[in-house]
Amino acid sequence: MNGQIILETRGLTKEFKGFVAVDNVSLKVRRGTIHALIGPNGAGKTTVFNLLTKFLEPTQGIILYNGEDITREKPAQIARRGIVRSFQISAVFPHLTVLENVRIALQRKLGTAFHFWRSEKSLEVLNDRALELLAAVDLQDHAHTVTVELPYGRKRALELATTLALEPELMLLDEPTQGMGHEDVGRVAELIKRVSANRTVLMVEHNLNVVAQLSDTITVLNRGQVLAEGSYEEVSNDPKVLEAYVGTAQ
Repeated sequence: MNGQIILETRGLTKEFKGFVAVDNVSLKVRRGTIHALIGPNGAGKTTVFNLLTKFLEPTQGIILYNGEDITREKPAQIARRGIVRSFQISAVFPHLTVLENVRIALQRKLGTAFHFWRSEKSLEVLNDRALELLAAVDLQDHAHTVTVELPYGRKRALELATTLALEPELMLLDEPTQGMGHEDVGRVAELIKRVSANRTVLMVEHNLNVVAQLSDTITVLNRGQVLAEGSYEEVSNDPKVLEAYVGTAQ
């Protein structure tokens, strides 16, 4: 399965009033792998993510998902295909419990998201699956904690659980360890590794230690263009990459 391309871009370009933020980017993400998108600030990483999830329309180029052209599809259509983006903003309800947050995400998958008049009992069928998902991210002991009381790293773990509840085929993780202390970074990196089994992950990440630990393939962007691609060992020894990262690498 790993040889199969799940997501591909060809000549992806985005211009903003004459400024080219993404310039002819061609990517191939293989099914069942973790693929990292890295680069200095302003390299175009977030713009690529916004193009893939249809928050932005490309100026040129095409996006293929499982071999189908999705370039002009709307964000909701993309989500229904199993492309789920996480971590860009906190996507949890702070005043609900951890368990309730996961249950709501499961409810979205059921298509009953707007049935707020349904009795509490009707949601209890989701409890077993919600608890399974919490166990997957080491939050089973926090099921009845009000989310606002969770430490930052645990909140990010909860976001991972709510993302998994939507049963993504492709997870787009936007800076999953941003703003975390060292201990949380290690824990969340370990969780990403665990939940990526049987899934495909494309992530933007600044922490190069996390990238080295998790990624099968790394694409380096600089000034909107692909500068290099390969394993961590290959890209970290590439003179062009070292030059682009002078003063910014960890």
